[in-house]
Amino acid sequence: MEIYGYIRVSSKEQNEDRQILAMKELQIPPLNVFSDKQSGKNFDRPAYKKLVSTLKTGDLLWIKDISRLGRNYEEIQNQWRILTKEKGIDIAVIDMPLLDTRLHKDLLGTFISSLVLSVLSFVADNQLTSIRQSQAEGIAAAKAKGVKFGRPPKPTPPNFTELLKQWNDKQLSLDKILKKCNISKSTLYRRATKHRMTQQKNS
Repeated sequence: MEIYGYIRVSSKEQNEDRQILAMKELQIPPLNVFSDKQSGKNFDRPAYKKLVSTLKTGDLLWIKDISRLGRNYEEIQNQWRILTKEKGIDIAVIDMPLLDTRLHKDLLGTFISSLVLSVLSFVADNQLTSIRQSQAEGIAAAKAKGVKFGRPPKPTPPNFTELLKQWNDKQLSLDKILKKCNISKSTLYRRATKHRMTQQKNS
């Protein structure tokens, strides 16, 4: 039997130290600890996929809490079934001792652990929904205050009018004007249209 650990945080900015420490306290070999820095909305994660392909019947997998496994209710249930039934491994959740498949092999124990898993999976899924709603509300509030998101637009060169004239007169090729302006083709066309409309309006 091999012992493994799985760690997940949602982004590169988040800290996984608590999970790493928990795995060290369980004396899990570092090479057996798989870690992803990715959202828990699905299981399309490189380290998790590698972990699943490594696991063999009789192995034990530790996770800090159920939300580290994932945050999608149906997919958590499905992955739990794949790991415990199809792969034939045991799973133990550090923060919820009731979710330890080594301890609940009888009918009542299986029922209790399944119930706990369903509740915790629902909570993890609901937390993801709340996080997304809070993010959307925060972005909307920031936009209402004039905060702009994304990369700042590249400045238009001061001689843009002259460059456009040379391009229109075929004195300047498309590639050359794009290079001089340091913008994409779509941005050039958009700004050229806006420039033309402004000139027509002012004439």
